[in-house]
Amino acid sequence: MLISHIVTVTVPVSDQDAAHAFYTGVLGFEVRTDNPFPMGRWLTVAPKGAESTLLLASWFPSMAPIGGLVFSSPGVDALAERLREHGVAAEGPTDEPWGKQLLFSDPFGNGFVVSQE
Repeated sequence: MLISHIVTVTVPVSDQDAAHAFYTGVLGFEVRTDNPFPMGRWLTVAPKGAESTLLLASWFPSMAPIGGLVFSSPGVDALAERLREHGVAAEGPTDEPWGKQLLFSDPFGNGFVVSQE
């Protein structure tokens, strides 16, 4: 095997402070790193216990939002309610042939899928 893990996925954001607030305050992710970086901050977040992280990068202004990154949750209904309480448009949850899923976008246009564990 030449590659064994996905370590970090870069998520383009225009405001790292707002991204920090969304990913930690709304989604409940934890900050893994928050260090000075020549073009901003090296700010990574992840769900508690996860190996892979999201790099919330503001230094790629021409980078298109990402889409289709899939998260897993034991309770997509509760997550959908929490997202809506915070003003986030969430589609679903819906029952699909492969299981229950929820779709939402962060404040920067990055789109995510959450599947029920």
